[in-house]
Amino acid sequence: MTVVRPFSPEDVGSVTGLLLQDAAARQACDPALWALKPDAGTAVASFIEGATQGGTPIRHGWTVAEEEGRITGVAHSILLPVPPIYAGEDGMPGLLMEDCAVAPDAPEGTAEALLEAAEADLREAGARVLLASFVLPCAWTAALEGAGYEPLTLYYGARMDAAEGAVRLAGAEDIPGLVAQSAVNRECLYAVDPFWEPHPEADARFESWMRKSLTLTDRDMLVTEAGGRVSGYAIAHPATPLHLPAAHDPKGIGMIDDYFHEAFAAIGAEGVAGEALRLLQAAEAALAARGARAGMVICPAGWTSKRGMLEASGHEVALTWSIRR
Repeated sequence: MTVVRPFSPEDVGSVTGLLLQDAAARQACDPALWALKPDAGTAVASFIEGATQGGTPIRHGWTVAEEEGRITGVAHSILLPVPPIYAGEDGMPGLLMEDCAVAPDAPEGTAEALLEAAEADLREAGARVLLASFVLPCAWTAALEGAGYEPLTLYYGARMDAAEGAVRLAGAEDIPGLVAQSAVNRECLYAVDPFWEPHPEADARFESWMRKSLTLTDRDMLVTEAGGRVSGYAIAHPATPLHLPAAHDPKGIGMIDDYFHEAFAAIGAEGVAGEALRLLQAAEAALAARGARAGMVICPAGWTSKRGMLEASGHEVALTWSIRR
């Protein structure tokens, strides 16, 4: 009989083994993006110990499934801090992480039981919105779909062979244009899904972050122009440990999150390419020039003009964030 219970310190070894098995499956799917750390086992065990003993500023939740004394599944969640440009009126969402895992030979219903327990834990912790992140179609994916989760954000694998387009680096003089285009971007995001409700002070907060970003040497801020004004922007920056499960090496992974071109403002438009695509290619080329072996481009699932361009240009989904409706 399967027992679902909170994690205990004695579970570290078993959960580490399960998460390494899960990480190996991701690595087989995309060896560049999901490369394992040389010391993956030690890294995972250390991460679990820190995250279960209050050693991180983020609230982590861990639940395990046990069958006759053997760990057959684990659910890992966090309370996700809300980026400052969004309203966050519902507080911090609960996010089920990519390293939720179920053993291949786990009894039927294990994933569903883990999901129910993890959701209850997140709600008790104050989460009013529930999100889930996953990579591979598996028992966990099926459990999420069965519970009513639908795609919210898609992380596309970057094309690291992209040629640089006719795009230039941003400067301080571009900040007003960046803020103006960001405001359009936020309006589109909110139209795509109310989850992205803008903060009333979003313009000022975004401007502050752009000025800070111009001083950071680990990223490239790129802009396009039309008629002497900024028509689009993209920021290519390194991934952080929060972007990948603990077994995977974030070094050499780039992210393109802040990416908008005015051609995307028509959310349902078809056939967007041209300058918008050249901007993306320049951002991908910037990641490659800094030595990135792989990267991800973030796109809301309901933003069809942006999503259509990505898929038409050969980008494929590497990671999905879903929301419970």
